[in-house]
Amino acid sequence: MFLKTSTSKSTGNSLRQIEQLKSALDKADAVVIGAGAGLSTSAGFVYNGERFRKYFSDFEAKYGFRDMYSGGFYPYDTLEEHWAYWSRYIYVNRYVDAPKPVYQELLSLVKDKDYFVLTTNVDHCFQKAGFDKKRLFYTQGDYGLFQCSEPCHQKNYDNEDIVRQMIKQQRDMKIPSELIPRCPVCGKPMTMNLRSDDTFVEDEGWHRAAERYSLFLRRHEGMQTLFLELGVGYNTPVIIKYPFWQMTAKNPKATFACINSGEALCPKEIERQSICMDADIGDIINQLKEM
Repeated sequence: MFLKTSTSKSTGNSLRQIEQLKSALDKADAVVIGAGAGLSTSAGFVYNGERFRKYFSDFEAKYGFRDMYSGGFYPYDTLEEHWAYWSRYIYVNRYVDAPKPVYQELLSLVKDKDYFVLTTNVDHCFQKAGFDKKRLFYTQGDYGLFQCSEPCHQKNYDNEDIVRQMIKQQRDMKIPSELIPRCPVCGKPMTMNLRSDDTFVEDEGWHRAAERYSLFLRRHEGMQTLFLELGVGYNTPVIIKYPFWQMTAKNPKATFACINSGEALCPKEIERQSICMDADIGDIINQLKEM
């Protein structure tokens, strides 16, 4: 449907663009937020540098990796080491609040609108900021959930209690063997509920959220809709980016807005309906609030 090459519409975040976005937001019958990793980065959830060293300097010294993502893929010799790392990773990226209130400020912009959030983020920041749980669809999982590694059944399990125990009891970058999480059905090791292959568990909650999102889109077909893409890259463009472009193209009353440092793009086919800003998401939200 679209040309293979996209065109960047942003030459900086001009006052005119921000005014256009504010107008689109005010006039919208519905706001569909599509959020990627760039939104959490804007909120201070970075996985390298000072924040990485604050929580993982001992792992860096022993294993040699220099960012949290690399640590997640490291081939640890034992499950005790694996879960020492992952429990700390889960804790700082799921149960610790983001350093900056970007999510809360985003909510203040849309709380009185008919909104829905589709996100590939797995850090639960939307819900912690106060977004309505029934207006959220976490497509790629949740750091706060375990599943069977097989998986032998389609169910997820909250992990906060066991993660906090792992944090409290780990020594020398190992947890006690008795804290290794195992499936209550088959006894095999548990793993994270993160979409990385075909073992990802889509439980009842996942399917209910998917249906609510589908119903929301159908209910607002042809209406004045703002598709607000925040920090979405090209790792999984078929989840948010491409569908947002397609739905904008089908609806002449729709506006597509993209805020993303370095990747504020849209196809030429919807250029007249689009507002693209190469900027920090938090900065733009603050300017919108001040208008």
